[in-house]
Amino acid sequence: MNLKNKVLKDIKIEGIASEGKCIARYEGQVIFINGVAPGDIVDLKVVRKKKSFMEAVLLEIKEHSSLRTTPFCNHFGTCGGCKWQHLQYDRQLAFKQQQVVDNFERIGKVKLPPISPIISASQTKYYRNKLEFTFSHKRWLSREEIESGQEIERNGLGFHIPRRFDKILDVEHCHLQSDPSNDIRLAVKKYAIDHNIPFFDMVTQKGYLRNLIIRSTSIGQWMVMLQVTSDKPVIIEGILEHIKAQFPQVASLNYIVNSKKNDTFHDLEVIHYAGTPYIEEQMTLSGGDEKVIFRIGPKSFFQTNTAQAEVLYKKAWEMAGLTGNELVYDLYTGTGTIANYVARHARHVVGIEYIDEAIQDAKTNSGINGITNTDFFAGNMRDMLNASFLNEHGHPDVIITDPPRAGMHPDVCNVILKATPTKIVYISCNPATQARDVELLNSKYEVVEIQPVDMFPHTHHVECVVLLELKK
Repeated sequence: MNLKNKVLKDIKIEGIASEGKCIARYEGQVIFINGVAPGDIVDLKVVRKKKSFMEAVLLEIKEHSSLRTTPFCNHFGTCGGCKWQHLQYDRQLAFKQQQVVDNFERIGKVKLPPISPIISASQTKYYRNKLEFTFSHKRWLSREEIESGQEIERNGLGFHIPRRFDKILDVEHCHLQSDPSNDIRLAVKKYAIDHNIPFFDMVTQKGYLRNLIIRSTSIGQWMVMLQVTSDKPVIIEGILEHIKAQFPQVASLNYIVNSKKNDTFHDLEVIHYAGTPYIEEQMTLSGGDEKVIFRIGPKSFFQTNTAQAEVLYKKAWEMAGLTGNELVYDLYTGTGTIANYVARHARHVVGIEYIDEAIQDAKTNSGINGITNTDFFAGNMRDMLNASFLNEHGHPDVIITDPPRAGMHPDVCNVILKATPTKIVYISCNPATQARDVELLNSKYEVVEIQPVDMFPHTHHVECVVLLELKK
């Protein structure tokens, strides 16, 4: 029976599955749906039919779940961010906790301790320190705007509509980054419209203004990066001087000339215009009141939720149980954030990272904090971490690893097994690949502790820290 385009009436939403989608069932078959909540009674339309599942879109909510709350953002339902803001926060945490449990039980398949309750976020709005906005010559229009018959401003500056690379939602107010982030974005947009500066068209690849990145730190420093298609000093200087005059708290002004077909700029020069070429963040070291300072450049990676990153790193430090005598390897070290965070509690820390520029940032961060017991190396983890590297730099007592969402390559897991550190602290933003890797390490290591941490409220994403100890 072909169920595609079929309307399903009075379907009860049962729970939440991977990637934040909800699940229901029809005649025993699983249905995945976005934009609903467990407990809702809904009408659906099937848009995709596979052998083992269906995908559907919401037509109407007949009965609202008791787990719902009123979304706080007027862009909810259109914007691709904060997709869970219609769920009460305690229920979001419960679903994230269950996501970790399910992944470790179904994928890890190893002996597990009780999984610790998820650590909630102290701030559920305005918690991000970095946002990227895209200019569009033909922004997304709502049905009401289309049907109004009025002349509408089509230039927009905001976020991509889900699954539509060419459609940008013009954001009025974003609840992810604190003031003056919204004011900066709106001021740049108004200046560009008032001065007839062309917004970019992603389809025709024409226009001038491409991208606006705003970064901030908890100590009140701000960085702005403007991405344009060609070097036109008069236009660029006009916009950046306008920002400089309106927002004196912006400590770093930069721009990028990008004539490529995409907005990625890690292979391009960032031109420093005014202020410092970096901003600074600080965190309190575990076990005392001492601070560690991190310089953040235009291309630097830094956890986008500073407050929860401090919680995450403190937990990793606690699990590592450092006494000051250990050789620590920090794999996927990035800009050396974790390495420098734990360095004063270790004998020596070795950081490895793929991106050379990040390694330079890591060395700088050690230098400005007077940390002298770190070494950083750039290269592909799979190629760098081998027997020769271990022989040259020493076999680690503790490994802290924080890989990308894809997890660690099996070759890296095998080298870790050969290195036989006493402890492995595994940080991950993807419990599925984390559980997979834990199973690969299970021949020599047992899971001692699992701690989920909520880094991104109102999304399905969850961070998780796992402590593995060498089997006796």
